[in-house]
Amino acid sequence: MKSVWSLPFLVLALMLLAGCDHRPSSQALGTLERDRITLTATANEIIREMPVAEGQPVTAGEVLVRLDTTRQAATLARAKAEQAKAAAYLLRLTNGERVEDIAAAKAQLEQANARLTDAEKTYVRRESLVRQKLISVAERDTAKAERDSARAQVAAARENFTKLTRGERIEDIQQAQAELEAAKANVALQQRIFNDLTVVATRDGILDSLPYNLGERVPMSAVVAVIQASSQPYARVYVPEPYRVALQPGSTAKVYVDGVSEPYEGTLRWIATEPAFTPYYALNEDDRARLVYLAEFDLSDAGSLPSGVPVQVEMSFE
Repeated sequence: MKSVWSLPFLVLALMLLAGCDHRPSSQALGTLERDRITLTATANEIIREMPVAEGQPVTAGEVLVRLDTTRQAATLARAKAEQAKAAAYLLRLTNGERVEDIAAAKAQLEQANARLTDAEKTYVRRESLVRQKLISVAERDTAKAERDSARAQVAAARENFTKLTRGERIEDIQQAQAELEAAKANVALQQRIFNDLTVVATRDGILDSLPYNLGERVPMSAVVAVIQASSQPYARVYVPEPYRVALQPGSTAKVYVDGVSEPYEGTLRWIATEPAFTPYYALNEDDRARLVYLAEFDLSDAGSLPSGVPVQVEMSFE
């Protein structure tokens, strides 16, 4: 009987001893990844065109999604009109007045001088007649008022003629130049907004996802296309805590990819400074062994491998 009961107790003891082994795994598990480029909508508009299907290869600059441009086209046209208006006003100030306007102002000045000459003669005659008591003082005063009015008209006509021939003030020209520059900047901004309504690929790769359908209205900043860049893949894995101290950018390790018999040479390009789970200072010595750090290993000669495949990075335990 003693030998019969010893086997279960032996198995139980081995299981308990195995559970007490706190050595961390020598593998960092994860997946094969590539850079993912997310392209967002710059306006709350309706999708009018989606010329490329999901899963198709794309090149930088290729159109992926076209949003409705009706509203922005009107805004851009208005900005261009304001720029043309500012340019015309500046041209008017720098070119000066038309020859016809200057000639008309000169004629008005000559006419005012003629009226003044006649008014002065009339006043002199009536002054003489008043002294001879042939007319009333009121008639002389009327002639004097007409003479003074004629003098004022001459002064106004002379100032107008001088303004037209002297040109605009430098301050007015500078202000017009500033308004034109502001109009040009606004046109450039509105043109950029108009161009951004056509979403294009920013890198070569595979069109991974089109979250919205043709005809849907997308909110501003919503992701409308996702590209997987056609670059060398990298292994994104979770490194057990005991190996964190020994790993620095540039460290190498063997990377096994599911479905491929031979390992790849991986070079660590980045590892997180913060653990992925509960911070170490909140854990005891045994629990800290369960912490992991997200890391990325570059792979050479692995450009044909698909993304998302499980990988394992082998590390020696010291």
